[in-house]
Amino acid sequence: MVNDLKLRESDDIQGDVIAGFKKDQMTLLFLKFEDAARARTWVKALEPQISTTRQVATFNAAFSKARKASAGDDPKALKATWINVSFTCAGLRELTGKDPLPSVKPGSGLEAFKQGSDKRALGDTGDSSPEMWLFGNGNGKGQVVHAVLTVASDTVQDLQATVRQQREACAAAKIVIVFQQDAATLSGSRRGKEHFGFKDGVSEPGVIGFDEPDPVKPEYAKGHHGTRLIPPGEFVVGHDRVGGVPHETPDWADNGSFQVVRRLGQDVPGFWSQVAGQLKALKQAKVVPPEATTEWLAARLVGRWRSGTPVATCPNADRPSSALAGEDNDFGYRNDPEGFITPLFSHLRKTNPRDGLQEKPGDPPFDENPVMDRRRIIRRGAPYGAPFDPASEGPGGPDEKRGLLFVCYQSDLVQQFEFIQKAWIDSPDFPPNRTNKPGPDGMVGAAGKLSYETPGKTTQLSLSQFVFTEGSVYAFAPSLTLLRLLGDGRLTDKPPAVVRPTDAFLPIPDMQRDEGKSWYWAYGAGSDSAVCRTVSIADGDEHTDVIERPDRPLTMWPCYVGVTKVDAVLPVPDEQRINGRSRFWLFHTVEGRQVYRRIWIADGAESGLPPEQAAGTDLPDRSLSAWASFSGIERVDAFLPVPDMQRVNGKSHYWVFHTLMGRQVYRLISVADGRMHQDALERGDRGLDLWRSLAGITRVDEFLAVPDMQRINGMSLFWVFHQDQYRIIVIRDGHGHEDQITVEDRPLTMWTSLTG
Repeated sequence: MVNDLKLRESDDIQGDVIAGFKKDQMTLLFLKFEDAARARTWVKALEPQISTTRQVATFNAAFSKARKASAGDDPKALKATWINVSFTCAGLRELTGKDPLPSVKPGSGLEAFKQGSDKRALGDTGDSSPEMWLFGNGNGKGQVVHAVLTVASDTVQDLQATVRQQREACAAAKIVIVFQQDAATLSGSRRGKEHFGFKDGVSEPGVIGFDEPDPVKPEYAKGHHGTRLIPPGEFVVGHDRVGGVPHETPDWADNGSFQVVRRLGQDVPGFWSQVAGQLKALKQAKVVPPEATTEWLAARLVGRWRSGTPVATCPNADRPSSALAGEDNDFGYRNDPEGFITPLFSHLRKTNPRDGLQEKPGDPPFDENPVMDRRRIIRRGAPYGAPFDPASEGPGGPDEKRGLLFVCYQSDLVQQFEFIQKAWIDSPDFPPNRTNKPGPDGMVGAAGKLSYETPGKTTQLSLSQFVFTEGSVYAFAPSLTLLRLLGDGRLTDKPPAVVRPTDAFLPIPDMQRDEGKSWYWAYGAGSDSAVCRTVSIADGDEHTDVIERPDRPLTMWPCYVGVTKVDAVLPVPDEQRINGRSRFWLFHTVEGRQVYRRIWIADGAESGLPPEQAAGTDLPDRSLSAWASFSGIERVDAFLPVPDMQRVNGKSHYWVFHTLMGRQVYRLISVADGRMHQDALERGDRGLDLWRSLAGITRVDEFLAVPDMQRINGMSLFWVFHQDQYRIIVIRDGHGHEDQITVEDRPLTMWTSLTG
């Protein structure tokens, strides 16, 4: 089995994820990129400095061996400084110049990553609200975070030297340090404990393929009592998961891990004061032993005594002298379903119910594997701030900022961290279906009522909130392979899909919404001349598009004689499918000057008609000056029909986008029905900034109506093409024609019909 520990040899997985830095000193730098090109250069220089799983695992094994040989003392000769890096979704977008997740499944971990923790309902209200955070609320009063750089070391001196080097490298790359968070292991008798005074990090899971199995109980880690081995795919993307559950992540995420970073402030004096007050209430109710102390009750709020000894195995007193106290996980709650020994609201039981979770009282408990195993996270982090000292006038006083820098890794933010936080920690009704709700987590949860259960009696406790969110970020720790690609501005080493630039679309008149598909001619540039391919777009949520016929030269149709590039196409509004023909104004450029002609397309043009019967010209090239509404326009870029003003009172209205003195603007025109098709300028030129849905766009190349989403509940959707991206916007009927973005920018490579 030892020979199967292949993950220990990984030089592709960053070292903090499954090996763990496990250093006394740690600093996190929260970074914002100001210049994408310089940021990519910074990534290239950083990549060789990143600590890998192999490096960290090898060091940790040697450190552990030397520590045992010295009877528990840290070996002073063994020192190391480790560096890891992670990126937010916004950071990946900055480095690659495109959306790394153009399409995400609602409710998925990828959606959570894309939105960011400040947009997620994590119980962060009041003093924990995102607008109060020190970092991570980029759309609020703070700055956006693009990357998180983790530096960990055995000594303060080595940490400070490395952090100084990294700060200088950031400055040279025009990278802003949004926030610096220092953290360190507490000293003396507090070592290994958090600020409330309890042993931390005891219940970490083991990882199959990394931790050696116990020879007697191979489902547990050797030398770690009761520590279950969890499939690595719960923490590292692309590996086996519990029950064979598939990953719904892109290939570029393999060997990476999703990281949660939260600064959690702790009210230490408030915690112990309220514990003392609630103990009095329990004694008055005569539901606790007369000799019970604040330590006794605090241990029940936590689920462990200060040393780490579980209340479940040692309910009456701590055993700090036990060699196993700080690493004992060999226990469960199956024999304590009502929480008489370890309360149902205890932090330990809320975050990992183990073998004691029931659907409702009296039901058999769930199988710990796989139900509980799918919710595990790997926790890293350390305390920050001076320990509480009520007599101190300086560091250590009651007003000192102190707490826990919480860091965890997982492969699914929603199913792991968010599930634990929302469904377990913050839920007063977990475990579920109890007559008396257990209440939120007694240690880290929100303020609330807790049900202290004793045989035949329930006593209500009332506790305030002792832990507050002061900053939060969702990030992704990429593989070393991906990190090298990010230095080149890429997410994959596959050749990028080639998008054939499309200059204009012409809707094939008799093939719109035909058997669930709408067909178009897509004009573009071929190797020698302008070409046209036939594409289709299916109705439905996905709007699947395909190439129906490959590129064909325009020279095969008589109506395109002299056309080398199609700039825009506008259907003649009252001449669609009249006597089997439909007419269009086609705008194109001749010797640097844009002109237009009128062409007709016959029904059945895609059914094999001879070219001269499929399409023709009934008005030769004319100057744009023939359009009264085009005064001052030298070149039309795109037309957008006003959805609820087509063929209304004999007129059709259009927004015309054109370039004026190097800047794209738009105007509103109308075209009348009838033989003359008289046109008029309804409103003069305006800037694109008046369109909320076009924010960030300096030039629109083309609009295309989403065929099955026109005038639905007073709304019409359009694809907006600009450069190598597109977005979806909605325009409402009515006087103001309110517009907004419904789908943010995505790469054009998402269109199958436009690649190749």
